[in-house]
Amino acid sequence: MGVGIRDNIIDEIKNRCSIVDVIGRHVTLKKTGNSYKGICPFHKEKTPSFVVSDTKQIFTCFGCGATGDVIEFVQRYNNLDFPGAVEKLCEEYGIEIKNANFRKEQDKTALYEINREAAAFFYRAFTKMTNPGYEYMKTRGMESATLRKFGIGYADGEWDSLYRHFIEKEINPQTLLELGLISQSKGKYYDKYRNRVVFPIINTRGKVIGFGGRILGDGEPKYLNSPESPIFLKKNNLYGLNLTRQDINKENYVILVEGYMDVISLYQQGIRNVVASLGTALTENQAAMLKRYTENVILAYDADTAGQTAALRGLDILHKAGCKVKVLHISDGKDPDDFIKKNGKEEFLKLAQNAMPFADYKIYLLRQMLNLDTTEGSVEFLQETARILGELSPVEADIYIKKIARETNISEGAIRLEINGNNNSKITRTSNAAPVWDTGRMGQYNESAIGFGTMLEKNLIKLMLLKSSYVNRIKPYEKVFQSSSAYKIYELILSEYKEDEEIDIKKVEDSLEAEDNRLLRDILENIQLADKEEQVFQDCIQSIEEAGLAKREQEIIQIISMLDDEKDRDKIEALTIEMMKLRKGKTNDR
Repeated sequence: MGVGIRDNIIDEIKNRCSIVDVIGRHVTLKKTGNSYKGICPFHKEKTPSFVVSDTKQIFTCFGCGATGDVIEFVQRYNNLDFPGAVEKLCEEYGIEIKNANFRKEQDKTALYEINREAAAFFYRAFTKMTNPGYEYMKTRGMESATLRKFGIGYADGEWDSLYRHFIEKEINPQTLLELGLISQSKGKYYDKYRNRVVFPIINTRGKVIGFGGRILGDGEPKYLNSPESPIFLKKNNLYGLNLTRQDINKENYVILVEGYMDVISLYQQGIRNVVASLGTALTENQAAMLKRYTENVILAYDADTAGQTAALRGLDILHKAGCKVKVLHISDGKDPDDFIKKNGKEEFLKLAQNAMPFADYKIYLLRQMLNLDTTEGSVEFLQETARILGELSPVEADIYIKKIARETNISEGAIRLEINGNNNSKITRTSNAAPVWDTGRMGQYNESAIGFGTMLEKNLIKLMLLKSSYVNRIKPYEKVFQSSSAYKIYELILSEYKEDEEIDIKKVEDSLEAEDNRLLRDILENIQLADKEEQVFQDCIQSIEEAGLAKREQEIIQIISMLDDEKDRDKIEALTIEMMKLRKGKTNDR
């Protein structure tokens, strides 16, 4: 934006937008002398320390230090960037924006309007007639007021209800495709959402940017989300934040859950400082967004393996973003929705008060995974704990070192040596490598492998897509699918697999989100097997087995280094023989 144009717009905003009027919509202000005073919306306080000056057109909080002009307030309060705050004020006060960069944003208005109309269409279907979506939400204990608050809708089981609705309104099908409202196959258009409860995704400016759909009955995927579009980037949004951001500010902590139903259920029970991460792994952008409201985050993910996996990912991202993050542990494999319905708000809040800090939770999981009564288990526990403590400040690490030494009978010196070894890259793994969580114990998660897919994963997926007969042959090695996108594709291939039938690639593609589809397109377009499928398969299996042997060899070396030459002579001899056999096996393979 040119400086002159920008200055003209800002001057006009300040001339036409009274800061008292703008802030007064959200904060109860009481005139005191020449200024106005109220409770600060940016932090939790009981005594008003938030002052707005009508003459100076600025606000200042003497409690948390927030200060600025009317644009700064709109930015902070609505979690917007500078252009977004300017656009919002211009829209509300009828100020015309002529700059090209702002024009692009205004051009998105038509897309927002189509999504708004789609949300209204789904809502009418949900509320105006008997339908299984409404009955399902009622059986889940949802009240009518809550359903209205979140704008819940229903997509019927017909193939083209929404498509025909928009065609009557003369909307271009390509635009509907771009927004992910319809799909196309063999030259025909059909609704993307069918026989689903629909959850509109609304940003902090009140715009409908996308949808999530929960299948009614059997079917895959269980939840179907809008693809990314010019108005929807999942990594930059959080479900429910449009309704809960003020409560997050007031409580000065946020409860981060996995799904739409968790948010809605907690909100209905009176816990309103809650958001969800739109069905995807938490992103750095989402962590930064949360930190604008509070640095205190409690992860309340499901208690199953997938939930623990997601919690581990979220922990590291939030910790890296500078948040004080804890994990709320729900027993009996329940999710937050189930727990609060059975036990109520107060019991859930007790769980939140007892949430486990960053390091405690990771160490707790290690204890569940490893047998500390064995030498091997103790050694692995020490190695992985050292990695965790290496992420903490020296003071925090020192406290944990003493605690762990007392509980495990591992000397403080050994723990410190292991941490220093990590920091100095003395261990065979690199100093900045992420912790390895055994996929056999924790499910398909290896943080160092999370990404766009390895060549090994891509080759195995291509084999299954070319010839479904490879599905059952690859299944025993499924732990190799550790990147998030590759594992989702693998799961869908399994769900579509039928004996003596090839995989329907179009069905797999339609069920994937944009990020995962990028990997699928890359595999289909760039992985060429040159009619040597069986040779490629055998090479892949050999690579997997060799990697397993190498991993075990490194484990043996680590164990031997920790054993006493005199007391553990028999163990050392047995491990040495095992390592020699491993090396001999690798040599023979070559």
